[in-house]
Amino acid sequence: MIIDIHGHYTTAPPQLRDWRNKMIADFKPGVPFKDTFTITDDEIIETITNGQLKLQQDRGTDVALFSPTAGGMAHHYGDAAMSLHWTRTVNDLIKRVCDLFPDSFIPVCQIPQSPGVSLENCIEELDRCVNEMGFVGLNVNPDPSDGYWTDPPMQDKWWYPLYERMAELEVPAMIHSSMSCNPNFHGTGAHYINGDTTFFMQMIQGDLFKDFPTIKFVIPHGGGAVPFHWGRYRGIAQDMGKPILEEHLMDNIFFDTCVYHQRGIDLMADVLPADNILFASEMIGAVRGIDVRTDRYYDDTKPYVDNAPGLSDEDKAKIFEGNARRVYPRLKNYLK
Repeated sequence: MIIDIHGHYTTAPPQLRDWRNKMIADFKPGVPFKDTFTITDDEIIETITNGQLKLQQDRGTDVALFSPTAGGMAHHYGDAAMSLHWTRTVNDLIKRVCDLFPDSFIPVCQIPQSPGVSLENCIEELDRCVNEMGFVGLNVNPDPSDGYWTDPPMQDKWWYPLYERMAELEVPAMIHSSMSCNPNFHGTGAHYINGDTTFFMQMIQGDLFKDFPTIKFVIPHGGGAVPFHWGRYRGIAQDMGKPILEEHLMDNIFFDTCVYHQRGIDLMADVLPADNILFASEMIGAVRGIDVRTDRYYDDTKPYVDNAPGLSDEDKAKIFEGNARRVYPRLKNYLK
């Protein structure tokens, strides 16, 4: 079985985007946004059938973990009430997609983060998604200010209410930045990769997994700069008096394969243990074009794993399926 652990509903019908834009434009603190919109099942079926599902079938993926579009989280807009309204709306839409296509998509939620607001504010929605709707994981924005990093780092106890609930629910978090409102940082080309790399460095600096030994995080986009600079991070950890990096973090941190070129996957497979790599494509997502050198879509990531010279058949089985089942224990409710 091929499990893609990183998919977003980037092809949602346009009325969702129009409604969100009006929500942002009309925002007034303390004034609920009361406009509504309608998306029919037929519209969902059309967008999925001609979008993500078609490409999954063409590329040999059996099932994808599916969440709201990451760039659309945009937690810096409005206030906590607005974030909750938006979050509940898109999580409900993901649930509808997965109910309509139960053999192809499994739900993952976003949470109603807001800059400067306690993570306690996210627990009720996480509980709703996991306990009432069967979601198997969540996306966490490491920078709810979307480009300015105004909240404490993720090893800080400010984040502990979320981690406590993650441990209780046994749901992993993908560390996924959202849009960048800082013009210095391109959203997908810089801000995403910065978020991935920054989170890993924060985990080196802290001792989070002494307090939460069972929680798990997935760093997307191949881990940002981490695999390429593995020696740097091992050396920094050593200079800080931390345990050997492989012993300090690798029971709790995992990496996906959204790298989009063969040599990048080859490097990942050489540097990182196969036990810590999960197959993913982020399709249809940040890079949608065709590589003129290969005549394949950049985000058609399965051939990269298939062709990585350092991976055995056993390694590939872990990357394509086994590791996902281990990191996302609630997949047992969907997959035999």
